[in-house]
Amino acid sequence: MSMQETSQTTWLRSYYYVRALFSIAWVALAVVSGGKEPLSLVLLVIYPAWDAIANLVDARANGGLAANRSQMLNVVTSSIMTVIVLIALMNDNHTVLAAYGVWATLSGLLQLYTGVRRWKTYGAQWVMILSGAQSALAGIFMIVRSLGSAPVTVVDIAPYAAFGAFYFLLSAIWLTVAAYRNAKANA
Repeated sequence: MSMQETSQTTWLRSYYYVRALFSIAWVALAVVSGGKEPLSLVLLVIYPAWDAIANLVDARANGGLAANRSQMLNVVTSSIMTVIVLIALMNDNHTVLAAYGVWATLSGLLQLYTGVRRWKTYGAQWVMILSGAQSALAGIFMIVRSLGSAPVTVVDIAPYAAFGAFYFLLSAIWLTVAAYRNAKANA
């Protein structure tokens, strides 16, 4: 493994740990809020905004937005969805859940594509591919749930974020173990 590949793998591992920690904190705050305002409203806006920022930072660390078109699309999608969620909050929670469903579906498909694209270079991308696919399915579930009459809150989105945290953490651990094995084999 070249020095540049090692540096990029180290970056990706750290990035996955940060994404996991953010999602864990977000889920904890969502559960603690119990869907009560104003914390739940802030959380609903922060989540897609964070995703946009995280994808932007990751793309820049890996050759820029032009070299990472799926992440560029994810930055745009998540940024637009942040604004849509702000507008949806003025309507009702079912509209917010529908918006999250559309966003989860789109960002999941883009994450799946990014994982497939990175497969040969970094390894451990099967987790991100699985996460992207599950995100897309969760998005469809949220859209269907938003059409019902049962009350919905930020707590209904928490499982989606929790699975994201799990997948990011699993990817980070997988890359950590791979780096340890590689270092041990080269020692």
